[in-house]
Amino acid sequence: MIDVRHLSHSFGPHPALQDCSFHLSRGEVLFLTGPSGAGKSTLLRLLFADLPLQRGEAVVAGFPLSKIRAAQVPLLRRQVSMVFQDFKILPLRTVYDNIVLPLQVRGMDKTHADRRVLAAARAVELENKLESSCVDISGGEQQRVAVARALVVNPRILLADEPTGNMDPELALQIMDIFKKFQNYGTTLIIATHSPELILRNPRARILRLDQGMITQANWPGAILNKFSSAVPLAAYGGGARHDSTEERDG
Repeated sequence: MIDVRHLSHSFGPHPALQDCSFHLSRGEVLFLTGPSGAGKSTLLRLLFADLPLQRGEAVVAGFPLSKIRAAQVPLLRRQVSMVFQDFKILPLRTVYDNIVLPLQVRGMDKTHADRRVLAAARAVELENKLESSCVDISGGEQQRVAVARALVVNPRILLADEPTGNMDPELALQIMDIFKKFQNYGTTLIIATHSPELILRNPRARILRLDQGMITQANWPGAILNKFSSAVPLAAYGGGARHDSTEERDG
């Protein structure tokens, strides 16, 4: 479903990712952890074809991103949804307009689309805000609009960049439970987060830690193919991950 091999990316002279490799199968969940500026958002944007690949390869939903053409990007995004950290909603449009947009792009009829939108809005507790302009709702509600818009298409892959950052803890766990329901139907999830609570609520999830663009820790053996990797127990993420890195065989 997602295969990343020796992926590196720089912004000018500044490396954002360095030699990152991992593989995820259908229905798996991966949490990306690490400090701000570690490269989590860059990795997600690369997998969404929001940034061009510079070095390495990533195959997402069958699309080799090093060879993807501009005309193929919309086809990729029919299968891959993303919740951006800055939401990327249309502030002067209503909650309904924002959630329904990807369904309209797909040409779905209005009756079917309305049912999908209502179900997604209910899931994030926004069913009473559908006619509200997004400029008039709170930041936490705007974040929920972004989550609903990503889920309304039933994606094969969901990429989420701090999807619960502006939510209270109870609602954040509720959103995670919604994600888990999609996982149960086969959706592959990659979630960037600083929240130990979300991670500990998902004990079977994969975990990768990024530091200065490098994957330095993983909670499953053999996940990483570079010398910076270290297999660590899940418990290390409950009270802050360790910073040790032991060299591991390549391959």
